[in-house]
Amino acid sequence: MAAANLRRFVIRRSVAAVILMVGVTMVTFTLTSLVPSNPLLSLLGEAGMSDPVAVARYREHYRLDDPVPVQYFTYMTNLVQGDLGTSRRTRLPVLDELAKHAPASMELALLATILALTVGVAAGTVAGMFHNRLPDQVIRVISLVGVSMPIFWVALVVFYLARVQFGLLAGTGRLPPGMLPPPTVTGAFSVDAALAGDWRLFRMATAHLLLPAFVLSIYAVSLITRFSRSAVLEALGEDFVRTARAKGLSGTSVAFRHVLRAALVPITTVSGVVFGVLLSGTVFVESIFAFPGLGQYAYVSAISLDLPAIMGITVFVAMLYIVINFVVDLLYAVIDPRIRLS
Repeated sequence: MAAANLRRFVIRRSVAAVILMVGVTMVTFTLTSLVPSNPLLSLLGEAGMSDPVAVARYREHYRLDDPVPVQYFTYMTNLVQGDLGTSRRTRLPVLDELAKHAPASMELALLATILALTVGVAAGTVAGMFHNRLPDQVIRVISLVGVSMPIFWVALVVFYLARVQFGLLAGTGRLPPGMLPPPTVTGAFSVDAALAGDWRLFRMATAHLLLPAFVLSIYAVSLITRFSRSAVLEALGEDFVRTARAKGLSGTSVAFRHVLRAALVPITTVSGVVFGVLLSGTVFVESIFAFPGLGQYAYVSAISLDLPAIMGITVFVAMLYIVINFVVDLLYAVIDPRIRLS
């Protein structure tokens, strides 16, 4: 990868990222401003709304009487300075709230992505290598069922069977009641516990992750399986695979050294997207398992009309998607040297 090409690529993507972020914030801010409700009601309550002085003070403090373009300009000015505003529900900076909730969801989404990749790529490769035979038919049916089941229904069923019926794995939350979290380094309890050398806490944190991560990974496993199968089937039709088979290489060698390597580019694409989807779509799983992550924070912020928090979550998720896509594009050139960043 030439340094000049990489530099041009980074500059071009950075400019595109800035334009995209401005568009995301503009659309989100406009939509939240058009919500047909009074955010002061959630702040002050019925009793507070009867006090004209309090209402006037809050409207002035949050600049609710300014035109929407002026409010948006003020928000963007603060955003450039790293200020995402103050939550109207908790009265805490939104950035601090995100720093508290986002690591939990990222830890959960990362484990779910690892599980999904491990199972999905293996199943998709087997299905592709045994095209239209029994293993392929079975895997296709299972993946179709997995991608069709609503995530909230799966979470309820798994929670009932694993916890209520059989008492398997750990309970809800991130740690057992009364157990203190490890010293904060990354915000991910399992990682911080390992860094602190507290392996009992590491086991507890991991145990509380397994069940929600398993539920979260079911849809992703099905999606990656179907995607991997298509990528493997496409690679099997390439000339270099036929040449490898003509040389007498074993099926395992052809699958791992040639087919799977050629299929890594599309698999990498869907893997990055899956991680972003899992991270931003954890509302049901986190609610059912009482997991205090970004999804639960987004849900509570939405029902309480905490507009600064909603904007902060949107900005964070949008930026995450941009970073993921950027990393995926860079990985293309690493996986397949024939691809050039131009």
